[in-house]
Amino acid sequence: MPFLPLRTVSVAEGAAQSYDRWLGELGDVLSDPAADRSELCRRVLTDIYYPQYRDLDEAARAALPVATRMALLQMDPRNITLEPEYYAETDAAKYARVKPLLWLWEMFDKSPLGENVHLGVKFRRLLARHIFARCGHSFKAFHFVKFSFGYNMEVGDDVVVHRHVLLDDRGGIVLGNRVSVADYANIYSHSHALGDGRDVETPVTVLGDGVRITYHATVLAGVHMAPDSMLGALAVATKDVPSGEVALGIPAQPKLRKPPMEERAAHPSTRDPLAE
Repeated sequence: MPFLPLRTVSVAEGAAQSYDRWLGELGDVLSDPAADRSELCRRVLTDIYYPQYRDLDEAARAALPVATRMALLQMDPRNITLEPEYYAETDAAKYARVKPLLWLWEMFDKSPLGENVHLGVKFRRLLARHIFARCGHSFKAFHFVKFSFGYNMEVGDDVVVHRHVLLDDRGGIVLGNRVSVADYANIYSHSHALGDGRDVETPVTVLGDGVRITYHATVLAGVHMAPDSMLGALAVATKDVPSGEVALGIPAQPKLRKPPMEERAAHPSTRDPLAE
């Protein structure tokens, strides 16, 4: 197969400077333990979606059409609920810290800014460092990645999560260094009893260093994928996958084995253009 490392792509210098300045300002606020994250979320989202209404007083707001008032309410995470808030085991204090950032992440992705890879990767990386229990360097998430709690994510270095991925960290998800999760994959860390769906188990799901989860694949709760293992497209991992094995099918079974490290193509070292 041809060796196809990622290209370096640039944006206009003025745009790049504007992005970095904006992200720097957000980072400064998030680094302040006393910062009101809900107000930050409200302000940023209103600036993105409805800048003309950001600083209206109550009388001016009351004069707006009712649908416009409803839309403005959605900019503030204090006015909305998210599914994980209803889970019995939710740590209220931890979730209160991350909820504004989860809503900011989700609404950013739905905005005109969300499809911009250059800006979006940096924006999500910034938020991830204030949401996850641990976030290594050069984390890269594309648009429409969804979490449960967010605060139960432990992420190593050089991890890539592609579009429309569900990371259900209800019981905890650990992603080792250089893990890659492809588009439309699902990784779970909770399951329901057959007899009563209110009986819930929340085992930690672990993807070791160098694991690859390919398109539309699913990893069920409590599965441990050993370092350098792989899950094939559309496969459903219900059991642990040994190191070096490629699991395929439903339920996934080891069907292929990767070549030993010494037999793999010796490609030159390249730098991810979106790395830090």
